[in-house]
Amino acid sequence: ERAGLPDLVNPETGKVHGVSPHRLRDAFATHAIKLNDSGDGLRMLQEQLGHANIGTTMRYRKVAGKELKEWYRKLWEE
Repeated sequence: ERAGLPDLVNPETGKVHGVSPHRLRDAFATHAIKLNDSGDGLRMLQEQLGHANIGTTMRYRKVAGKELKEWYRKLWEE
């Protein structure tokens, strides 16, 4: 499941919980990859996150079940 900022707010109390630098970094990186998953986009994100190895950056590249189903459907559409 992808990290998301709306998940951090308790709907009953309105209080924020579960916030950490790691969670915010994960949410940022996951969102950035969704917006630009090209080679250039990954390299820019790698630089922004300070990763020496692109493999470390690729860990943030997550595929949600819904996206995977859509990709598979398009693959066999014709």
